[in-house]
Amino acid sequence: MASTAIATVVKMLESLPEALQDQVVEHLREYLADLQDELEWQRLFQQTQHQLVTAARRARQEIAEGLARPMDYDQL
Repeated sequence: MASTAIATVVKMLESLPEALQDQVVEHLREYLADLQDELEWQRLFQQTQHQLVTAARRARQEIAEGLARPMDYDQL
């Protein structure tokens, strides 16, 4: 089930010499892989967003109560 946009891209690719087709396909692979990575990051962020908000609220509360300490990077 190819969309019109996909059909257009295929026609454009077919008009190129084979060596250029290979280069374009490689760029598309990399671009699509980057898009998939971005979608996965967004999905993971949405799954943990509530936890991040809770942690931020707790940190603000600890700071307001004077319970926060500066981070000692040597202890990491």
